[in-house]
Amino acid sequence: MSVVGQSVPRKDGPAKVAGAAKYVDDITFPGMLHGRTIRATIPCGRISGIRLDFDTTGFTIVDHRDIPGHNSVVSVRDDQPCLVEREVRHSGEAILLLAHPDREKLLGAKVQIDYEPATPLFDPQLSTTDHKRILIEKGDLTKGFAKADLVVEGEYRTGHQEHVYIETNGFIAVPEGGGVTVHGSLQCPYYVHEALTRLLGMPNDKVRVVQTEPGGGFGGKEEYPSMIAGHAALLALKAGRPVKIVYDRAEDMWATTKRHPSIVRHRTGVMKDGRIVAMEVDVLLDGGAYVTLSPVVLSRGCIHAAGPYRCPNVRIEGRAVFTNTNPNGAFRGFGAPQTQFAVEVHMDRIAERLGMDAVRLREINALRPGDTSATGQTMRNDCSALMVLKEAVKRSGYRRKRRAWQGTNRGIGLALFYHGCGFTGSGETRLASKCSLATTEHGGLILVASTEIGQGTRTMHAQIVAETLGIAYELVDVAVPDTAIVPDSGPTVASRTCMVVGRRLERCAKEMREQLGGLQPAEHFRKHGPMLITKQYEPPPGIVWDDTTCRGDAYATYSWACDVAEVELDPVTYEVKTKRMTVVHEFGRPIHPVMARGQIEGGTAQGVGFAVLEHVVMKDGAMANAQLTNYTIPTTLATPRMDVVMLENPYPHGPFGAKGVGELPMDGPAPAIVNAVRHIGLDLREVPAIPEKVMEAAAARGSAA
Repeated sequence: MSVVGQSVPRKDGPAKVAGAAKYVDDITFPGMLHGRTIRATIPCGRISGIRLDFDTTGFTIVDHRDIPGHNSVVSVRDDQPCLVEREVRHSGEAILLLAHPDREKLLGAKVQIDYEPATPLFDPQLSTTDHKRILIEKGDLTKGFAKADLVVEGEYRTGHQEHVYIETNGFIAVPEGGGVTVHGSLQCPYYVHEALTRLLGMPNDKVRVVQTEPGGGFGGKEEYPSMIAGHAALLALKAGRPVKIVYDRAEDMWATTKRHPSIVRHRTGVMKDGRIVAMEVDVLLDGGAYVTLSPVVLSRGCIHAAGPYRCPNVRIEGRAVFTNTNPNGAFRGFGAPQTQFAVEVHMDRIAERLGMDAVRLREINALRPGDTSATGQTMRNDCSALMVLKEAVKRSGYRRKRRAWQGTNRGIGLALFYHGCGFTGSGETRLASKCSLATTEHGGLILVASTEIGQGTRTMHAQIVAETLGIAYELVDVAVPDTAIVPDSGPTVASRTCMVVGRRLERCAKEMREQLGGLQPAEHFRKHGPMLITKQYEPPPGIVWDDTTCRGDAYATYSWACDVAEVELDPVTYEVKTKRMTVVHEFGRPIHPVMARGQIEGGTAQGVGFAVLEHVVMKDGAMANAQLTNYTIPTTLATPRMDVVMLENPYPHGPFGAKGVGELPMDGPAPAIVNAVRHIGLDLREVPAIPEKVMEAAAARGSAA
């Protein structure tokens, strides 16, 4: 093929390299004000009074009484207020909004809020309020455990993780035409659009959402932009002038969502030959003060909790619960990194108890075509668990290094994992999203709400269309995601942008090619005027899912991977240094190999941070280290050397055989690294494995000896 499978120049590359790309803080409007959010400083209680200790001349001030529509941020459940009325449920909750032309005066304005504090709940294990509960059952668990020769139990924990996108959250709201247009850094234009229509009590055609060039997202700009866009819009409508709100790094880290902390308990029955015959898994996620996206995070986490393994008898029970902490939300992999960390560390412990090689245990139990998952989904021919496992073991020299490093401060460990592509179950069908392709005087124009957040959406979509139409890549343009122009093609989440949206664009381009009658798109436009082709989502054949029982085809397909981590333990500082990662991924066909490799390398580095560095310190329910001086992410010095391998096992219902790859790389590094530390002799079951935790494990080993 001339375009697909080639690493063509990025559509967004020239403007970014030249510094011409406009991020939200680069944009100004005449008469624009600056906005600021006044936030709660207690985790739980009631507001008893608000005092404005400044000269209010020239200020626009907004509280909950200024909301013309419904005071909520639209999400899975509309329980989160845009502005607090009386009850405070977490530190950092928005109470009051201010705007002023002079940013220094705005920041200097002092607001005193009086509270009637209440007793907060911080421990999710003590919570009796569920945001969501899920149960997945298969087979007969009692009979499975009765049959087992050995039962292995364990508890595994993961902490918060901060997104640390390069560009913080920001929006500009502009009143116009009796409505409002918001420009901002976001992943899901139509999420923000729906939230604003509800909040402002406006019809759809009076609200317009335009994506500015975003500096990263990782899920942190999936649901939260609905909150900040609402704040900017309320100020702008009351002031009658444009209002810009851009968070500094400290506010962004303090106030926005994080990855859900988890406690996952496993009880696994195995036979002496290594076959798993029973798996009981309990998943507890800390959802924070409001529901946000906890139900979908919990769903994906539970569906992946049994790992890429076959087992006839399974019970997975999951809860996402309330605490008086910031709401937790979407983060790359949403739920799967937490639960696959648990199952992969547990697998190494099972292998130890059996006296079996950890690779052999995985070979025995890995899903194969024809096997069924925990939800009863039958694996098809693009099931690649054994393919990636064997390649990773061979390429890394896993067994040789395992023997050579025994008894040293060096360790090697692996993790086998998978990730469902697209929305869970019937989610894509319910969304019924659309994509359009138009002819122009230049060539073809892609009209989708899928956003470019650094991962290469514009480029990849243009490659699919150009290849299908049989025209030059340079003749395909991509419209800015703007709800006044593009149809709702769904959110840019869930590893769906290439496989799901790209497939519909491929269908649009096939139909357009037929209707062009041999003409180039630009020629047809000049002779016959514009042509517009729109396609709506159609599920692949044979997909059946029951939302009530969580049974059936959880995802149309899965991507597969195996990570091998090589680590070194500093005997003085107890730092775990990840020296090398062998990363083998199978995600169908890479549309753009260089960008796909970049996704894998970036996600792996992010996973290394999750494993050993990124420690969110909570104090009184809030992030106490909300600055990059003491919230540590991997730099180039901490990022290991990576050997990335991309295998191909094409999915017949993806564009040119492609699946999704964006989230998959996040799932494997943490368990691979912790299993490498286990090879050194330390029993770690929690991440991040900061030096204090490693030292505790070393002390426990010493006392046990």
